[in-house]
Amino acid sequence: MKLSKAALCAAVALASMATASVAFAEDAPSSSVTFNVGVATDYQFRGVKQTVDGVSPFVTGSSPEVFGGVDWSGGPNLYAGVWLSNTGFQNSNGVETDVYAGWKPKAGPVTFDLGVIYYTYSNSSDGFVTNDLNTLEWKAAGSIAAGPATLGLAAYYSSDYISSDESSWYYELNGSVPVKKDVVLSGAVGQMKSKVFKGFSGGTDDKYTVWNIGVTVPVTEKVSIDARYVGTDKAATNIWGQFASDDQFVGTIKATF
Repeated sequence: MKLSKAALCAAVALASMATASVAFAEDAPSSSVTFNVGVATDYQFRGVKQTVDGVSPFVTGSSPEVFGGVDWSGGPNLYAGVWLSNTGFQNSNGVETDVYAGWKPKAGPVTFDLGVIYYTYSNSSDGFVTNDLNTLEWKAAGSIAAGPATLGLAAYYSSDYISSDESSWYYELNGSVPVKKDVVLSGAVGQMKSKVFKGFSGGTDDKYTVWNIGVTVPVTEKVSIDARYVGTDKAATNIWGQFASDDQFVGTIKATF
């Protein structure tokens, strides 16, 4: 299974590079590359803390996140990118690297996003984060303008969630609306489901709900600040315990260039 994931990830990366080369050579104005770097008070992903203080596996608090990435877009609505972040317990040297690619066709007022994401992990010094967590995920999403707002639906599927041999689904409803010039209010509610959660929760829960709401404010043309509240339901605590993102505020500063 891992060999097939790695092979697919490599194929996606190579295909993206080849497409980018053609686009730059034949239609340079339609292609672009952007970089981003940032820091956050905590790394939250689908209602689960990804950067924490403490001694594995005991969480005593949140730990800052440092992240960065590069994105390419071009061709007929194609995109690809790589994103990196620290993960796991503070000072344990865990690193997450995500490789992704996709296609954003339009049909009438709807913009679709059909893509693939490969989440990979280094082996941290405390052994809490390992490459056994590597996960390949497929994405299907759509968004539509509703006046000044944008509304979206998304679904993500993995046939081997964190190498558990169990599938997973994540469904999300999201939206955003400008509240004044360049200031955007956004939020989402989602549900994560996998049979593997039955083992985590002692057989009581196989799904949980997560939500967030926040505001993004520009500081300069290239720098923005995001302040966001993240919450989860009781099932998330049953499944993830002290790693659940229960009623937390996360602040992020990000530069894009």
